[in-house]
Amino acid sequence: MSDRLRQARRDLGWTHSRLILALREAAQQRGETLPQNASVSRRISVWENQGGAMSEFYAELLCEVYDKTVLELGLTIAGEAAEGSAAAVAQELGGLPAFTRLDAGLIGLLRDQTQSIRLMDRRLGGEALFRQTAAHVETIESLVRHALPGAQREAAADELGQAAALAGWQALDNGQIGEAWRLHEVATAAARESGELAGLSYARAQQAFVLLDAGEVDAAQSLVAATRTDAGSGVPATLQAWLLAAEGEALANGGDRDSALRVLDQAADVMPDQPESELPYVMLDAGHLARWRGHCLARLGETSAIEELTGALVAMGEGQYGRAEVGLRVDLALAFHARGDVTEARLHARRANELAGRTGSQRQRRRITDLLAS
Repeated sequence: MSDRLRQARRDLGWTHSRLILALREAAQQRGETLPQNASVSRRISVWENQGGAMSEFYAELLCEVYDKTVLELGLTIAGEAAEGSAAAVAQELGGLPAFTRLDAGLIGLLRDQTQSIRLMDRRLGGEALFRQTAAHVETIESLVRHALPGAQREAAADELGQAAALAGWQALDNGQIGEAWRLHEVATAAARESGELAGLSYARAQQAFVLLDAGEVDAAQSLVAATRTDAGSGVPATLQAWLLAAEGEALANGGDRDSALRVLDQAADVMPDQPESELPYVMLDAGHLARWRGHCLARLGETSAIEELTGALVAMGEGQYGRAEVGLRVDLALAFHARGDVTEARLHARRANELAGRTGSQRQRRRITDLLAS
Protein backbone atom coordinates (compact mmCIF):
# COMPACT_ATOMS: atom_id res chain seq x y z
CA MET A 1 0.00 0.00 0.00
CA SER A 2 2.66 2.52 1.06
CA ASP A 3 4.33 2.96 -2.35
CA ARG A 4 1.10 3.60 -4.27
CA LEU A 5 -0.25 5.92 -1.59
CA ARG A 6 2.94 7.95 -1.39
CA GLN A 7 3.14 8.17 -5.18
CA ALA A 8 -0.47 9.38 -5.44
CA ARG A 9 0.37 12.32 -3.20
CA ARG A 10 3.59 13.08 -5.05
CA ASP A 11 1.82 12.96 -8.41
CA LEU A 12 -0.33 15.86 -7.23
CA GLY A 13 2.63 17.68 -5.74
CA TRP A 14 0.93 17.73 -2.35
CA THR A 15 2.61 18.10 1.02
CA HIS A 16 1.23 16.44 4.16
CA SER A 17 -0.44 19.75 5.04
CA ARG A 18 -2.19 19.95 1.66
CA LEU A 19 -3.41 16.35 1.95
CA ILE A 20 -4.68 16.98 5.49
CA LEU A 21 -6.64 19.99 4.24
CA ALA A 22 -8.24 17.88 1.49
CA LEU A 23 -9.08 15.07 3.94
CA ARG A 24 -10.56 17.52 6.41
CA GLU A 25 -12.77 19.10 3.72
CA ALA A 26 -13.96 15.66 2.58
CA ALA A 27 -14.73 14.65 6.16
CA GLN A 28 -16.67 17.85 6.82
CA GLN A 29 -18.89 17.14 3.82
CA ARG A 30 -19.78 13.86 5.55
CA GLY A 31 -20.48 15.63 8.84
CA GLU A 32 -17.32 14.16 10.44
CA THR A 33 -14.50 15.91 12.29
CA LEU A 34 -10.91 14.74 12.01
CA PRO A 35 -8.38 14.84 14.89
CA GLN A 36 -5.77 17.59 15.15
CA ASN A 37 -3.37 18.06 12.23
CA ALA A 38 -0.43 16.50 14.10
CA SER A 39 -2.43 13.33 14.70
CA VAL A 40 -3.57 13.09 11.06
CA SER A 41 -0.01 13.73 9.87
CA ARG A 42 1.23 10.82 11.98
CA ARG A 43 -1.44 8.61 10.41
CA ILE A 44 -0.24 9.59 6.94
CA SER A 45 3.33 8.74 7.91
CA VAL A 46 2.26 5.27 9.06
CA TRP A 47 0.20 4.65 5.90
CA GLU A 48 2.97 5.79 3.55
CA ASN A 49 5.98 4.33 5.38
CA GLN A 50 4.73 1.16 7.05
CA GLY A 51 1.58 0.16 5.23
CA GLY A 52 -0.92 -2.00 7.11
CA ALA A 53 -4.69 -1.81 7.38
CA MET A 54 -6.70 1.38 7.84
CA SER A 55 -10.31 2.01 8.70
CA GLU A 56 -12.95 2.12 5.97
CA PHE A 57 -13.61 5.76 6.89
CA TYR A 58 -10.10 6.93 6.04
CA ALA A 59 -9.90 4.67 2.99
CA GLU A 60 -13.03 6.31 1.57
CA LEU A 61 -11.62 9.78 2.26
CA LEU A 62 -8.35 8.94 0.50
CA CYS A 63 -10.15 7.51 -2.51
CA GLU A 64 -12.25 10.68 -2.71
CA VAL A 65 -9.41 13.20 -2.47
CA TYR A 66 -7.16 11.28 -4.87
CA ASP A 67 -10.06 10.30 -7.19
CA LYS A 68 -8.81 6.72 -7.25
CA THR A 69 -10.18 3.34 -6.23
CA VAL A 70 -9.11 1.26 -3.25
CA LEU A 71 -7.35 -1.10 -5.65
CA GLU A 72 -5.50 1.71 -7.41
CA LEU A 73 -4.22 3.03 -4.08
CA GLY A 74 -3.43 -0.47 -2.83
CA LEU A 75 -5.41 0.05 0.37
CA THR A 76 -6.14 -2.65 2.92
CA ILE A 77 -9.26 -2.12 5.00
CA ALA A 78 -9.03 -3.03 8.69
CA GLY A 79 -11.44 -5.79 9.64
CA GLU A 80 -12.17 -6.75 6.03
CA ALA A 81 -13.14 -10.42 5.82
CA ALA A 82 -10.81 -12.65 3.85
CA GLU A 83 -13.65 -14.66 2.37
CA GLY A 84 -15.98 -11.86 1.33
CA SER A 85 -17.41 -8.46 2.07
CA ALA A 86 -18.83 -7.39 5.42
CA ALA A 87 -22.29 -7.46 3.88
CA ALA A 88 -21.86 -11.08 2.81
CA VAL A 89 -20.75 -12.06 6.29
CA ALA A 90 -23.71 -10.26 7.84
CA GLN A 91 -26.09 -12.00 5.44
CA GLU A 92 -24.56 -15.37 6.29
CA LEU A 93 -25.09 -14.70 9.99
CA GLY A 94 -28.72 -13.85 9.37
CA GLY A 95 -28.64 -10.09 9.89
CA LEU A 96 -26.58 -7.01 10.53
CA PRO A 97 -24.46 -6.83 13.68
CA ALA A 98 -25.27 -4.45 16.53
CA PHE A 99 -22.96 -1.53 15.87
CA THR A 100 -21.31 0.45 18.65
CA ARG A 101 -21.75 4.19 18.54
CA LEU A 102 -18.72 5.70 20.22
CA ASP A 103 -18.49 9.25 21.48
CA ALA A 104 -15.87 11.44 23.13
CA GLY A 105 -17.37 10.87 26.59
CA LEU A 106 -17.03 7.10 26.35
CA ILE A 107 -13.50 7.38 24.98
CA GLY A 108 -12.64 9.59 27.96
CA LEU A 109 -13.98 6.99 30.41
CA LEU A 110 -11.89 4.25 28.76
CA ARG A 111 -8.82 6.50 28.86
CA ASP A 112 -9.35 7.29 32.56
CA GLN A 113 -9.72 3.60 33.42
CA THR A 114 -6.52 2.72 31.56
CA GLN A 115 -4.65 5.47 33.39
CA SER A 116 -6.02 4.34 36.76
CA ILE A 117 -4.83 0.77 36.11
CA ARG A 118 -1.48 2.12 34.90
CA LEU A 119 -0.89 4.08 38.10
CA MET A 120 -1.87 1.14 40.32
CA ASP A 121 0.36 -1.15 38.28
CA ARG A 122 3.40 1.02 39.03
CA ARG A 123 2.76 0.61 42.75
CA LEU A 124 1.39 -2.93 43.00
CA GLY A 125 2.79 -4.82 40.01
CA GLY A 126 1.08 -6.86 37.36
CA GLU A 127 0.09 -9.98 39.29
CA ALA A 128 -2.61 -8.16 41.27
CA LEU A 129 -4.01 -6.33 38.27
CA PHE A 130 -3.52 -8.52 35.22
CA ARG A 131 -7.06 -9.97 35.18
CA GLN A 132 -8.54 -6.50 35.50
CA THR A 133 -6.33 -5.15 32.72
CA ALA A 134 -7.06 -8.11 30.44
CA ALA A 135 -10.81 -7.64 30.96
CA HIS A 136 -10.43 -3.94 30.16
CA VAL A 137 -8.61 -4.83 26.93
CA GLU A 138 -11.37 -7.27 25.99
CA THR A 139 -14.01 -4.58 26.55
CA ILE A 140 -12.28 -2.01 24.35
CA GLU A 141 -11.51 -4.61 21.69
CA SER A 142 -15.19 -5.52 21.44
CA LEU A 143 -16.18 -1.85 21.21
CA VAL A 144 -13.68 -1.19 18.44
CA ARG A 145 -14.61 -4.30 16.51
CA HIS A 146 -18.25 -3.25 16.29
CA ALA A 147 -17.74 0.51 16.05
CA LEU A 148 -18.89 2.56 13.10
CA PRO A 149 -16.08 4.09 11.03
CA GLY A 150 -14.92 7.54 11.98
CA ALA A 151 -12.60 9.53 14.18
CA GLN A 152 -14.04 8.11 17.41
CA ARG A 153 -13.26 4.57 16.30
CA GLU A 154 -9.69 5.66 15.63
CA ALA A 155 -9.49 7.18 19.12
CA ALA A 156 -10.83 3.97 20.66
CA ALA A 157 -8.27 1.94 18.71
CA ASP A 158 -5.56 4.16 20.19
CA GLU A 159 -6.85 3.40 23.68
CA LEU A 160 -6.95 -0.32 22.84
CA GLY A 161 -3.31 -0.18 21.78
CA GLN A 162 -2.27 1.46 25.04
CA ALA A 163 -4.30 -0.89 27.24
CA ALA A 164 -3.10 -4.01 25.39
CA ALA A 165 0.53 -2.89 25.67
CA LEU A 166 0.05 -2.43 29.43
CA ALA A 167 -1.55 -5.86 29.78
CA GLY A 168 1.22 -7.36 27.66
CA TRP A 169 3.86 -5.90 29.96
CA GLN A 170 2.05 -7.27 33.00
CA ALA A 171 1.93 -10.70 31.38
CA LEU A 172 5.66 -10.50 30.72
CA ASP A 173 6.30 -9.52 34.34
CA ASN A 174 4.24 -12.53 35.39
CA GLY A 175 6.42 -14.82 33.27
CA GLN A 176 3.72 -15.46 30.64
CA ILE A 177 5.79 -14.87 27.54
CA GLY A 178 3.28 -16.35 25.09
CA GLU A 179 0.44 -14.21 26.43
CA ALA A 180 2.70 -11.16 26.47
CA TRP A 181 3.43 -11.68 22.77
CA ARG A 182 -0.27 -12.12 21.92
CA LEU A 183 -1.28 -8.94 23.74
CA HIS A 184 1.46 -6.95 22.03
CA GLU A 185 0.18 -8.21 18.70
CA VAL A 186 -3.22 -6.81 19.67
CA ALA A 187 -1.53 -3.55 20.68
CA THR A 188 0.40 -3.10 17.44
CA ALA A 189 -2.63 -3.97 15.27
CA ALA A 190 -4.78 -1.46 17.17
CA ALA A 191 -2.08 1.21 16.94
CA ARG A 192 -1.88 0.74 13.18
CA GLU A 193 -5.63 1.22 12.85
CA SER A 194 -5.53 4.32 15.05
CA GLY A 195 -2.84 5.83 12.85
CA GLU A 196 -0.97 7.08 15.92
CA LEU A 197 2.73 6.68 15.13
CA ALA A 198 3.71 7.26 18.76
CA GLY A 199 1.48 4.46 20.04
CA LEU A 200 2.64 2.09 17.32
CA SER A 201 6.31 2.85 17.99
CA TYR A 202 5.89 2.30 21.72
CA ALA A 203 4.05 -1.02 21.32
CA ARG A 204 6.54 -2.37 18.75
CA ALA A 205 9.56 -1.44 20.84
CA GLN A 206 8.03 -2.85 24.00
CA GLN A 207 7.43 -6.09 22.10
CA ALA A 208 11.20 -6.30 21.72
CA PHE A 209 11.44 -6.89 25.47
CA VAL A 210 9.29 -10.00 25.03
CA LEU A 211 11.85 -11.22 22.50
CA LEU A 212 14.69 -10.49 24.95
CA ASP A 213 13.04 -12.58 27.65
CA ALA A 214 12.53 -15.35 25.10
CA GLY A 215 16.26 -15.32 24.33
CA GLU A 216 15.82 -13.83 20.85
CA VAL A 217 18.38 -11.06 21.36
CA ASP A 218 19.22 -10.47 17.69
CA ALA A 219 15.54 -10.26 16.74
CA ALA A 220 14.90 -7.86 19.62
CA GLN A 221 17.74 -5.59 18.52
CA SER A 222 16.49 -5.57 14.94
CA LEU A 223 12.90 -4.82 15.96
CA VAL A 224 13.68 -1.90 18.25
CA ALA A 225 16.24 -0.43 15.82
CA ALA A 226 13.74 -0.59 12.95
CA THR A 227 11.05 0.92 15.14
CA ARG A 228 13.27 3.84 16.11
CA THR A 229 14.22 4.44 12.48
CA ASP A 230 10.59 4.36 11.34
CA ALA A 231 9.56 6.76 14.10
CA GLY A 232 12.33 9.26 13.35
CA SER A 233 11.38 12.75 14.44
CA GLY A 234 7.69 12.03 13.90
CA VAL A 235 7.15 11.22 17.59
CA PRO A 236 7.56 13.45 20.67
CA ALA A 237 11.08 13.93 22.04
CA THR A 238 10.35 11.96 25.23
CA LEU A 239 9.39 8.93 23.17
CA GLN A 240 12.47 9.38 20.98
CA ALA A 241 14.58 9.19 24.16
CA TRP A 242 12.61 6.15 25.34
CA LEU A 243 13.17 4.34 22.05
CA LEU A 244 16.91 5.07 22.20
CA ALA A 245 17.09 3.75 25.75
CA ALA A 246 15.17 0.62 24.74
CA GLU A 247 17.66 0.05 21.93
CA GLY A 248 20.48 0.57 24.43
CA GLU A 249 19.06 -2.17 26.65
CA ALA A 250 18.74 -4.56 23.71
CA LEU A 251 22.37 -3.88 22.77
CA ALA A 252 23.51 -4.31 26.38
CA ASN A 253 21.75 -7.68 26.49
CA GLY A 254 23.83 -8.69 23.50
CA GLY A 255 27.04 -7.49 25.17
CA ASP A 256 27.65 -4.64 22.70
CA ARG A 257 28.98 -2.15 25.27
CA ASP A 258 30.12 0.66 22.99
CA SER A 259 26.95 0.76 20.90
CA ALA A 260 24.75 0.54 23.99
CA LEU A 261 26.46 3.47 25.70
CA ARG A 262 26.39 5.51 22.50
CA VAL A 263 22.63 5.29 22.07
CA LEU A 264 22.09 5.89 25.80
CA ASP A 265 24.08 9.12 25.44
CA GLN A 266 21.84 10.02 22.49
CA ALA A 267 18.79 9.36 24.66
CA ALA A 268 20.05 11.83 27.26
CA ASP A 269 20.72 14.40 24.54
CA VAL A 270 17.20 14.32 23.10
CA MET A 271 15.39 14.05 26.44
CA PRO A 272 13.41 17.29 26.96
CA ASP A 273 13.56 19.20 30.24
CA GLN A 274 9.84 18.61 30.74
CA PRO A 275 8.37 15.30 29.45
CA GLU A 276 5.32 15.70 27.21
CA SER A 277 1.99 15.18 28.96
CA GLU A 278 0.48 13.63 25.81
CA LEU A 279 2.34 10.36 26.48
CA PRO A 280 0.80 8.90 29.67
CA TYR A 281 2.22 5.47 28.90
CA VAL A 282 5.84 6.66 28.82
CA MET A 283 7.28 7.09 32.32
CA LEU A 284 10.59 8.76 31.60
CA ASP A 285 12.48 11.71 33.04
CA ALA A 286 16.14 12.36 33.84
CA GLY A 287 15.97 10.18 36.95
CA HIS A 288 14.33 7.26 35.18
CA LEU A 289 16.82 7.57 32.33
CA ALA A 290 19.71 7.41 34.82
CA ARG A 291 18.19 4.25 36.29
CA TRP A 292 17.87 2.77 32.81
CA ARG A 293 21.50 3.57 32.06
CA GLY A 294 22.51 1.95 35.35
CA HIS A 295 20.51 -1.14 34.42
CA CYS A 296 22.36 -1.44 31.12
CA LEU A 297 25.73 -0.95 32.81
CA ALA A 298 24.86 -3.65 35.35
CA ARG A 299 23.89 -5.99 32.51
CA LEU A 300 27.31 -5.34 31.00
CA GLY A 301 29.06 -6.11 34.31
CA GLU A 302 30.24 -2.51 34.77
CA THR A 303 30.86 -1.52 38.41
CA SER A 304 30.26 2.13 37.42
CA ALA A 305 26.58 1.20 37.50
CA ILE A 306 26.62 1.45 41.30
CA GLU A 307 26.82 5.24 41.35
CA GLU A 308 24.11 5.64 38.71
CA LEU A 309 21.77 3.18 40.43
CA THR A 310 22.33 4.47 43.96
CA GLY A 311 21.47 7.99 42.86
CA ALA A 312 18.38 6.72 41.05
CA LEU A 313 17.24 4.79 44.15
CA VAL A 314 17.49 7.89 46.31
CA ALA A 315 15.63 9.99 43.72
CA MET A 316 12.92 7.36 43.30
CA GLY A 317 11.95 7.16 46.96
CA GLU A 318 11.41 3.78 48.58
CA GLY A 319 7.97 2.28 48.09
CA GLN A 320 6.83 4.70 45.36
CA TYR A 321 7.37 2.40 42.38
CA GLY A 322 7.18 -1.24 43.42
CA ARG A 323 8.21 -3.03 40.23
CA ALA A 324 10.81 -0.40 39.31
CA GLU A 325 12.45 -0.61 42.72
CA VAL A 326 12.68 -4.40 42.45
CA GLY A 327 14.49 -4.13 39.13
CA LEU A 328 16.76 -1.37 40.40
CA ARG A 329 17.83 -3.35 43.46
CA VAL A 330 18.49 -6.44 41.34
CA ASP A 331 20.69 -4.28 39.13
CA LEU A 332 22.53 -2.95 42.21
CA ALA A 333 23.08 -6.51 43.40
CA LEU A 334 24.53 -7.41 39.99
CA ALA A 335 26.84 -4.40 40.04
CA PHE A 336 28.10 -5.09 43.58
CA HIS A 337 28.58 -8.73 42.65
CA ALA A 338 30.69 -7.66 39.67
CA ARG A 339 32.83 -5.58 42.07
CA GLY A 340 33.26 -8.57 44.36
CA ASP A 341 31.23 -7.09 47.22
CA VAL A 342 29.16 -10.16 48.07
CA THR A 343 27.69 -8.66 51.26
CA GLU A 344 26.14 -5.65 49.50
CA ALA A 345 25.06 -7.80 46.57
CA ARG A 346 23.13 -10.16 48.83
CA LEU A 347 21.63 -7.28 50.83
CA HIS A 348 20.08 -5.74 47.72
CA ALA A 349 19.09 -9.14 46.32
CA ARG A 350 17.22 -10.03 49.52
CA ARG A 351 15.44 -6.66 49.60
CA ALA A 352 14.52 -7.14 45.94
CA ASN A 353 13.22 -10.62 46.74
CA GLU A 354 11.00 -9.21 49.49
CA LEU A 355 9.57 -6.55 47.17
CA ALA A 356 9.15 -9.05 44.33
CA GLY A 357 6.97 -11.12 46.64
CA ARG A 358 4.66 -8.12 47.02
CA THR A 359 4.48 -7.25 43.33
CA GLY A 360 4.42 -10.86 42.10
CA SER A 361 7.17 -10.27 39.55
CA GLN A 362 8.17 -13.71 38.28
CA ARG A 363 10.48 -12.00 35.82
CA GLN A 364 12.60 -10.43 38.56
CA ARG A 365 12.39 -13.48 40.82
CA ARG A 366 14.28 -15.50 38.21
CA ARG A 367 17.08 -12.91 38.24
CA ILE A 368 17.12 -12.87 42.06
CA THR A 369 17.29 -16.66 42.31
CA ASP A 370 20.33 -16.69 40.05
CA LEU A 371 21.97 -13.96 42.13
CA LEU A 372 21.40 -15.58 45.50
CA ALA A 373 22.68 -18.90 44.16
CA SER A 374 25.97 -17.37 43.00
